[in-house]
Amino acid sequence: MGTLDSIKQPEQKIKKLSDSEVDLLWAQFEKDKTNKEYRDRLIIQYIYLIKYVVGRLRVNLPASISTDDIAGYGVEGLIDAIERFIPSKGVRFETYAIMRIRGSIIDRIRSQDWVPRGARRKYKKIQNAILKLQVTLGRIPNSQEIADELGITKEKVEASINEIESNTLISLHDHKDFSSEGSLEIIDTIVDAKSVDPLQELEANDVKKSLSMALAKLPERERMILALYYHENMTLKEIGETISISESRVCQLHAQAIMKLRKLLNNKDLRLRK
Repeated sequence: MGTLDSIKQPEQKIKKLSDSEVDLLWAQFEKDKTNKEYRDRLIIQYIYLIKYVVGRLRVNLPASISTDDIAGYGVEGLIDAIERFIPSKGVRFETYAIMRIRGSIIDRIRSQDWVPRGARRKYKKIQNAILKLQVTLGRIPNSQEIADELGITKEKVEASINEIESNTLISLHDHKDFSSEGSLEIIDTIVDAKSVDPLQELEANDVKKSLSMALAKLPERERMILALYYHENMTLKEIGETISISESRVCQLHAQAIMKLRKLLNNKDLRLRK
């Protein structure tokens, strides 16, 4: 059960249990945690969580790390999660297991040195040069100063540093400030580009409310012209033909409506009634 291939077979032969069957299985396992049959059935039930975690970790790991190895570490994490989980606490097992699986994978990878020995030796020399130059210069040296100290090119120094960094695994759940237990985890400092800024959303809602109230105060014909122009993307000529007036008259009414809206939106009484 150490690779993705080996865990596919039982998953295909045994159909997924219903919620009531899963609850019963957890109750049975909680009564007798030495029963390997119950444990193995739970492993099969939740084996998909390993694929979920591996799929997301894989993109951030060096190519030298085998996917099957990662999956094997994930199996260890799933088994640990099943044996430690207490259903009566009311926590979703999936949420708990994903954290244990991810943690198990990261811990096992960290316990092994995936950086090539040659790269490690070069980096050690660079570290020693940095320490020596810090004493001499009284500050952190730049790449060119390190290169001069070692008698190599600046490009080789930077290439060695990049090689080490690209093979170093960092967990998003590590603390940003390792000297403080109360510091934020790295994941908490990453901005979600797809998330909506609460302040911007609040301001947008306020604008919509004010605009809606202002539009309600316009004459019906002017509201219709604005709706046809901005929502239906009709031209002034098309609007004139639709409501049986000239294009120039539509243009005039449109300008009047915009001026009235600006005046209404600047009205303090209107803003206070929101």
